[in-house]
Amino acid sequence: MAKRPESDTFIDMFGRFGRDLKLPNVDVDAILSHHRKNLEALEKSARASAAGASSLLSRQREMLQDTLHEIADMAQDYRAPGDPRELMAKQAAFARKSFETALKNAGEVAELARKSGTESVEILRERIKEAMEEIRSGYDKK
Repeated sequence: MAKRPESDTFIDMFGRFGRDLKLPNVDVDAILSHHRKNLEALEKSARASAAGASSLLSRQREMLQDTLHEIADMAQDYRAPGDPRELMAKQAAFARKSFETALKNAGEVAELARKSGTESVEILRERIKEAMEEIRSGYDKK
């Protein structure tokens, strides 16, 4: 008696079970193909989400580094003795620039997050359309 490999996947076992039952009008291979495509779409969607999260974190790190460099530059300017009015003007300019940069960065982060989420959802939406077409074509054959 030949030994079956112990590394069968759940899908392999399900496919073998369905074929062994010899049920009429059940295309086990089509069912398995359908679910395999679903799993592949979920995996692709997860990869897109992970890539989006990675690029978002990378961009946020760059923004933080830029901000820290600006703060360090501003601190250097404060060390130099000068006119208090000039110092106040520099502080006001820095505050304005910081606020504008924060708004720009927030918009950029929101756009990156939106793109990442949209791409991930679009992958799943496309798979749902394909699945519905597969189901319709299965009924049309009967």
